Amino acid sequence: MKPAISAPLDPGFLPAAIFNRNYVIRVQASGKAVPLVLGLERECGLVSRFETQVNPGADADTLRYVERIVKFLLWARGGWKLHVGGPKAIGDCIRKTYSSRGARKFDCEMMALAYGRKFEVVLTTASQVPAAKEMQVAAGGHLKGCRIGFDLGASDYKVSAVIDGEAVFTEETPWDPKVQSNPEYHYHHISAALHRAAAHMPRVDAIGGSSAGIIVDSEIRVASLLRAIPKKLFPQAAAVFKRIQEEWNVPLVVMNDGDVTALAGALSLGETGMLGIAMGSSEAAGFMDKKGRILGWLNELAFAPVDYNPKAAADEWSGDAGVGALYFSQQAVNKLLPAAKIKLPAKMDLPERLKEVQSLMAAGDERAALIYKTIGVYLGYTIPHYADFYDFAHMLILGRVTTGQGGDIVLEQARQVLDQEFPDIAARIAMHVPDEKTRRVGQAVAAASLPKIRK
Repeated sequence: MKPAISAPLDPGFLPAAIFNRNYVIRVQASGKAVPLVLGLERECGLVSRFETQVNPGADADTLRYVERIVKFLLWARGGWKLHVGGPKAIGDCIRKTYSSRGARKFDCEMMALAYGRKFEVVLTTASQVPAAKEMQVAAGGHLKGCRIGFDLGASDYKVSAVIDGEAVFTEETPWDPKVQSNPEYHYHHISAALHRAAAHMPRVDAIGGSSAGIIVDSEIRVASLLRAIPKKLFPQAAAVFKRIQEEWNVPLVVMNDGDVTALAGALSLGETGMLGIAMGSSEAAGFMDKKGRILGWLNELAFAPVDYNPKAAADEWSGDAGVGALYFSQQAVNKLLPAAKIKLPAKMDLPERLKEVQSLMAAGDERAALIYKTIGVYLGYTIPHYADFYDFAHMLILGRVTTGQGGDIVLEQARQVLDQEFPDIAARIAMHVPDEKTRRVGQAVAAASLPKIRK
């Protein structure tokens, strides 16, 4: 069950893809396999389905397999109602785990916030799980006119002024939104950035944005950027984009930063079937299917499990272990510092810690190289896991963690894992990285293409 290529600084890493594949092989070989169908219902009656086979009993491996898949599906696709079609013993365990008193209380609460309905688990048979019904919306790619695009991250935000698809001004500005309790902090930073970009164009025809978090109808429903906002002020903070749209009186569209990552990849490569991964303050992801459509999934892979090691580090927000944010972000770099024997001041924040590691990498420090090799192993084993849930032919990888020499090591190591362990995946999925400039500001430029200009 262990991976053939070990993560240098994390020898206990147990890739989800390895565990899941081995489990399914064992179950099918046993002759006792029964179907399990999971259906996630979200807004407007949309339903996403996932089908697999399991042991009929609620043994430890089966429960681990199913629970981790449920967790992945919740954050990849989203939903307020989970239909579990399969053995009752398995369904009972999932319903207990995903409840207001269960181990996944956080996930239930986040889904309720995102969809405005209490999260529930319904036990049924495989044949009774509702049929799939997916939203299929083509978004972005509108390049004509004078546009502003912005990208809001946890440690900085970016803005671009774009004329007919060409960026005439780009800017990155540091900020620390996650500790700010006054919604005006967020509004004033975004508004000021828009005005600075507007100064470089004769007019503004449209504004497009990319933001971390769950975005529904250009409104923030859940986001770490607003973690410190008091509950009574959250509606004001969540409506910041609508406030800006009213002030500028031009078309404005804001989407999850992961979806804009996928759009950026599609625009730059002229391809569809795109999964985009941004390794920044956290992990952002987005998906465009092979028909060039965005399906309305959450794609919040920062909370999706990728490591089944029971001793894996836990995410400070969700409390769950082995989730993407700790493997594909600045948090991953920070997690690996002790194993790499790199000591940095306790008060140094994550962006500065990453810069120190990048400086060590540029100086040829092997300790820094081991951090990037470890992240590369993580990535190589996680791409096949993502491929079990997303049908994609191209993967765009960007973000601060992928800049410089370290990023090259990440990709090289990931390709080595794919070639050796998953040759079928290596043959059908191409990894892409944008050039150095696009890696850092491409999100803002792609976001600018989101709105249609009024005629």
